[in-house]
Amino acid sequence: MSSLGASLAIALSGLTAEQAAISTTTNNVANVNTPGYSRQVPLLASSDPVVIDPLTLGTGVTLQSIESIRDPILESRIQQETQNQGQLGALVSALSQTQVNFSSTGSDIGTAITNFFNSINQLSTNPADISLRQGVLTAAGNLAAAFNSTANQLATQRTSLDQSVVQSVNQINTLTGQIAQLNGQISALQNVGQSAGSFVDQRTQLIDQLSSLVDVSVIPADNTLTLTTANGTALVTGQQSYQLATQSDSTGVQHIFAQNVDITGSIVSGQLGGLLQARDQQIPGLQTQLDTLAVGLANAVNGVQAKGFDLKGVAGTNLFNPPPVTGVGAAAGLSVAITDPTLIAASSDGSTGSNGNAEALYALSAQAIISGQSPTDYYSSIVFNVGNAASNATAEQTASNLTLQQLNDQRGSVSGVSLDQEAANLVQYQQAYAASAQIISAINTMMSDVINMKTS
Repeated sequence: MSSLGASLAIALSGLTAEQAAISTTTNNVANVNTPGYSRQVPLLASSDPVVIDPLTLGTGVTLQSIESIRDPILESRIQQETQNQGQLGALVSALSQTQVNFSSTGSDIGTAITNFFNSINQLSTNPADISLRQGVLTAAGNLAAAFNSTANQLATQRTSLDQSVVQSVNQINTLTGQIAQLNGQISALQNVGQSAGSFVDQRTQLIDQLSSLVDVSVIPADNTLTLTTANGTALVTGQQSYQLATQSDSTGVQHIFAQNVDITGSIVSGQLGGLLQARDQQIPGLQTQLDTLAVGLANAVNGVQAKGFDLKGVAGTNLFNPPPVTGVGAAAGLSVAITDPTLIAASSDGSTGSNGNAEALYALSAQAIISGQSPTDYYSSIVFNVGNAASNATAEQTASNLTLQQLNDQRGSVSGVSLDQEAANLVQYQQAYAASAQIISAINTMMSDVINMKTS
């Protein structure tokens, strides 16, 4: 009777284990299209045997755990490439918007510079013509307006990027809070030997999202994870998340603080890194170059104006209002100083028909008056640098997208659900389950026969 009872227990362990295996397979099939789901497998092990001298008898099968299949090294590579992709995505978007300001639209700075010097060249053919003089003032006004518009658009874009920085920080805080909560749930289950695969999948997805926003380092700990930025700033420790904060400086630009420490300059990856690069490096660099161009052009034109004479024979005055001494804001503030076309100093000797100073003004178009370059060449170098930066960033983004896709494909081959494999597993588990059930049925019949034998 005891041997039959032992056999029944062994068969029952098989029934229970195979039922759990079938449930695991069913769950895999149900989640075949679930984003971030990692395939689960039942880990079966032979139960501890019993020794009945001189025999060692098996005691059945034990379901040790249900394990989610993951590759930690591959996960780390995906998170790193996601950070790179996030940074490049934000940078490409910003540079694409910036590039629009330097496209040849008929009202851009390059066209305005050409039109301005062309109007002066036309004036030199008939320096006493009021309509031609008015044409110079109109072209000068259009040139100033082009500088103003481009500088203001860059300032507006920088403000928009600043707002995006705040939004990204808020998203980071939301994600770190959710990850800390999942850390607690995972730890609670694993500490009592339970499977936390679904929660780990959720946490992995959140870490991927966090990686797209900021540079993240993942440090495994006992049944939990610690997350920091690349420079070691803590974001999550166990069940505790550390919120980032934003605070504007004296110029109104938002800085990022972690536990009262300014970490703005140390964030280089993720969407936040791309936003900061565009906001603090790309756009300020362009603003400085535009200011340099506006200062050089205005001062050069005013200098030649001062050497000539207007239509009344009076020494020339400034055509453009003098830019700030520091040059900061020169492009945004560039404006025409005169409204009377007779004040244009086209004459070099004070006579009405003289065009010597007009020719000197036109000659500025080919002179190296801005950082060793002509106005047109200097502006062309700005346009080239903007286009080149956008092109390089786009190429890097394309390469990053391809790399990330390959890594995700590799993760899918490791952690993804194969319906063919699950179907084969299901047949195997069903057959094992059916065999265990048949053993139980046979033992039940045998036990009944034994009982009947004793009562007969």
